[in-house]
Amino acid sequence: MGRLASAYGQAVAAHRAARAHLDTARRALAGQPPQAAPAGASELVTRLAALGGALATPTPGATPVTAAPVPVRVGDASTPDGAFPVLVPLGGGHHLAVDADARDPRVAGLLRALVLRLLATAPTGGVRVAGIDTAALGATFGPLRPLIDAGVLDPPATGEAEVAALLDAAERHARTARHADRPDQELLLVVAASAPPPREAARLAALTHAGPAAAVCVLVAGRPTAASAEPAPQLGATTTIRLTERYAHVGDPPGAPFSHDGTGLAAPVLLDGDPPAASVAALAAHLGDAARRSDAVGFAELLPERRWVESAGNGLRTVVGRAGRDRVTVAFDDATPHWLVGGRTGAGKTVFLLDVLYGLAARYSPAELQLYLLDFKEGVSFTEFVPTPRDPSWLPHARAVGIESDREYGVAVLRELRRELSRRATTLKRHGVTKLADLPRDTPLPRIVAVIDEFHVLLAGNDALARESVDLLEELARKGRSYGVHLVLASQSMTGVEALYGRAEAIFGQFALRVALPGGGGVLDPLNEAAQTLPVGSAVLNTAAGAVGADTVVRFPDAHAAAGELAGLRHELWQARPAGGRPPSVFKGYEAAHVEDDPTFAGLRPGGRRPLALVGRTVDVEGTSALFMMDATPGRHLAVVGTSATGAEVLRAATLSLARQHAPGDARFLLAALVTAAEPAADDTAATLAAAGHPVDRLDATGLRRHLGTLAAAPSAPDEPGGPAADGSAPVAGRTYLVVFGVDAASGVLAATDPDTFRSGHDDLRAVLRQGPGQGTHLLGWWRGLRRLADDLGGAHNRDDVACLVALNVPGAELGLHLGVHDLAYAPRPDRALLVDRHDQRTRLIVPFARDGHGPDGED
Repeated sequence: MGRLASAYGQAVAAHRAARAHLDTARRALAGQPPQAAPAGASELVTRLAALGGALATPTPGATPVTAAPVPVRVGDASTPDGAFPVLVPLGGGHHLAVDADARDPRVAGLLRALVLRLLATAPTGGVRVAGIDTAALGATFGPLRPLIDAGVLDPPATGEAEVAALLDAAERHARTARHADRPDQELLLVVAASAPPPREAARLAALTHAGPAAAVCVLVAGRPTAASAEPAPQLGATTTIRLTERYAHVGDPPGAPFSHDGTGLAAPVLLDGDPPAASVAALAAHLGDAARRSDAVGFAELLPERRWVESAGNGLRTVVGRAGRDRVTVAFDDATPHWLVGGRTGAGKTVFLLDVLYGLAARYSPAELQLYLLDFKEGVSFTEFVPTPRDPSWLPHARAVGIESDREYGVAVLRELRRELSRRATTLKRHGVTKLADLPRDTPLPRIVAVIDEFHVLLAGNDALARESVDLLEELARKGRSYGVHLVLASQSMTGVEALYGRAEAIFGQFALRVALPGGGGVLDPLNEAAQTLPVGSAVLNTAAGAVGADTVVRFPDAHAAAGELAGLRHELWQARPAGGRPPSVFKGYEAAHVEDDPTFAGLRPGGRRPLALVGRTVDVEGTSALFMMDATPGRHLAVVGTSATGAEVLRAATLSLARQHAPGDARFLLAALVTAAEPAADDTAATLAAAGHPVDRLDATGLRRHLGTLAAAPSAPDEPGGPAADGSAPVAGRTYLVVFGVDAASGVLAATDPDTFRSGHDDLRAVLRQGPGQGTHLLGWWRGLRRLADDLGGAHNRDDVACLVALNVPGAELGLHLGVHDLAYAPRPDRALLVDRHDQRTRLIVPFARDGHGPDGED
């Protein structure tokens, strides 16, 4: 900086010394015979030429322009003895104004030359250039396109809304810079206009008066002259240039004038034109590479120095990246209680969410923050937050995590959050306060952040699930602010969601913070185009529900590239988890369920009076076991219905779970495998039962018919083996489980009538169904069709004789007709089933149990 300051001092002194020679130059330009130059003029020109040449090709990486004004060449002054370079101070609170229309090639060329020289003079990242081009609609910056492509220049603002937003950003930059000890980046605001409107002109003038601390340098073309009808507001610390037909007149620079009377430099000046295209390309390549290195945001920048020391009483805050060189902090608080995030595939939406979640988890302890995470796309966005066979760690803040979630699971999470709102409302009322921060220290309530990625899947269609989801989201959005429950909804698109028609504003109006990644401009106001040219790795943060003028462009780190750092942080937080902390409840939509992994199955022991038949995992927040109680109540039989071979797997799981509740010899198992598809499951069931010491009889269709007759004729007496206990429940001893894989395959045998008793097998089957539970006998059967089940039961009036039903790939309309339910909305899909217990009038979606090694829907 010393060399440049000294050079500028020499230039000013030389300009003043040349004052005596300028009349000669003026007369020469006016066509008068030039007079002989005074002695010493040639030496003066030589000195200035040398000085100008040194400054015309500045060295990249020199002292920042923010430190002090930098002398910058604007052209050559003409004298009879030759020319000398004209230098004016720019940066450090000094500005430049040209009174001519920016469409004049001389003006446009000068602006481009000054941009290039200031960028080359400053260290990498020391100057950020933002342009306004209302005169030529962006063409003024066309020759500088390589710098725009390299990310060194921002695309110019051309429309009224863009200009207003850019001036807003410049004013924010100035306010922020004033509070910095030493701002390390100066904003170069280049305005190419024919004549700025009064409001814009006033805002530009205010920026020129902001002083060096604001770190803003304004280059403006198109200012009206003093003779204009509406002269522009007075500029501060600005060198003015006035164009004549061929030359330019340079006014006095602020603080170091050329003249003593305010007339400026007397010599006419030939302005510099466009820099060579090769120079632009070379500088773009140099600065682009350096900018990419310096602009890269490291994941460590998002983290606090110390873990878990911040309080969430008044809200949650975390750093998400950088705007320029300033860290950007976002919040979940009263002003921005909920966030809406948009971005196309590959735009970095998942990366941004991971950055936010890890940043929050590093700042707030699990006592201050809880996370509910849902992912509805075919991805593994949140897998790293849950324990896996390869890595047993988990994020201790996570309470529920859904990966490739079902819509039913999403609704279950929203219901749980609504229940949490009610619990919190009761707690606040009991303590007589209205805010979480006012609760006693011994009654803390952690803030909850619920992230729903690809939330539009949850609202797909206009069925009962979609309508309930919209109702729940609207309630959570309205009330969550008061009770510390915050929503983050992320999606590729915000349009075309039928269930939101007429409700979108009621919900999204609560989402003050909008995050637009590339392709995600739909979360912003339709007039806000700030996200149109975003590169991957950056986002527009808008704290005014997407309105124009409240945008901050932020760069965020690539969480995937920092996988090692993330894993280290996760292990650090996991090891610091509170004593007794349990892993999150996890729902993996792509994963089959196995009865051997079920915690309820593992806890089963002999001796219970009401054995439980486990059939799957309920699609709910806790992933509870789906089961039926096999007591003496009429109808306690199990029917698994559907053509899918998973039906055999469900029977296997139910049978093995019942067997674990009986000591060897206390129960009898009759197994009939009547269809080929069921043989592997039936053989595995029989082998497992035999290994546990339980007697097992294998039956064919004829044997089934014979045993049904025997069971139908069996007497029943209270408190006798095989009879009900005094409390109405069947005793453990003497239970009989008839397990039939493919009941419908025996229909021909069961339809035959005994010539002596005139009873058919169906008569005996129906008798067993009616009397069996009271005798300690339960049928567990797989029917491959609902109509076959209805026929075997003897019609709709007998459907309560089998109260426990697991429906696999059965159409909802057909199932509803069988159950007598007219509005049953169920769409069958692989690895899902509907559990119906007619006694408690509940219908639940479950993941049916399958054996290891089986693919989707029980297929090998």
